[in-house]
Amino acid sequence: IHGIIAVGHPTQIHGLPTPLTARPQRAGPATASPGAAATDVAGLVDIGGRRRWLECRGAGGPTVVLVAGYRNDADIWSIQARPGQTMVLPGVAAFTRVCAYDRPGTILDPENVSRGDPVAMPRSAEAIVAELHALLRAAAVPGPYILAAHSLGGLFARLYAATYPDEVVGLVLVDAWAEALPGLLGPEQWAAYEELAGPAPPGMEWYPDLEEVDFAAASAAMAEAAAAHPLPPLPLVVISRGQPVALPPTVPAGFDADGIERAWRAGQDHLASLQPNARHIVATESDHYVQIWQPELVITAIRQVVEAVRDPSTWPPPGAATPAPA
Repeated sequence: IHGIIAVGHPTQIHGLPTPLTARPQRAGPATASPGAAATDVAGLVDIGGRRRWLECRGAGGPTVVLVAGYRNDADIWSIQARPGQTMVLPGVAAFTRVCAYDRPGTILDPENVSRGDPVAMPRSAEAIVAELHALLRAAAVPGPYILAAHSLGGLFARLYAATYPDEVVGLVLVDAWAEALPGLLGPEQWAAYEELAGPAPPGMEWYPDLEEVDFAAASAAMAEAAAAHPLPPLPLVVISRGQPVALPPTVPAGFDADGIERAWRAGQDHLASLQPNARHIVATESDHYVQIWQPELVITAIRQVVEAVRDPSTWPPPGAATPAPA
């Protein structure tokens, strides 16, 4: 629904009986070199007494920053579901600088957990945004930024844009969290949703540092920020899932899966309304993890936003036709 289904277990996202075809090779704890804007870097960056993992590839601007969803680490943008696929991080690196990072407590699977120093949980959305800002500054990642974000990462990306508006010039929201969801669901379904979202995913009970975020508080913070600092004009693509999520056997009694999907679609429509010339794409072959099942759709959307920043005439004005990525 927002990464709570098989969080950090991409092999189970579609109920696949076999593992994904390829996982990125995890580099060692070498420190990334600040300022190396035209070379590939992957390592730990000190942001003032604690370290965060950052990987950057490609060259050129604007820089694309990939923001993973709840409890997912940077590798969610690189794991491969089908042979021959070009995944999002290497695909974007072909035409501009792109970076991905691990938030503390995020995971890929039970064998691969967040690279970097743990922090106390739960965390606020504001703290997560401030830490991303500190990481980009410490690593000398050149701005301005296009933020491409999945799931709850979409809320973090928008909150970043509201907090540091001069740094963000484009957004790609991949089946992202909308702050209206608690209200759209209503008290009973919201309680069931939180019950499903809270526990550690199977196999991760041993990991005490697992990411925890209060979704209601994060949604309230985003609503307040959006009211105080509306999104300025910029190219925006919203990509929404076309398939329902596969629910785990731990679904609480009274959980209305159809109602959740209706609320989610309404939330996606809200996100697409943030800009009058936003492009809203439905990923017809994907459930929540669009970047895994249709990475080419995400890559194309990011390319369109990059091109719009480089040449604003490529982005149609409000009211004009806005073709979907092929």
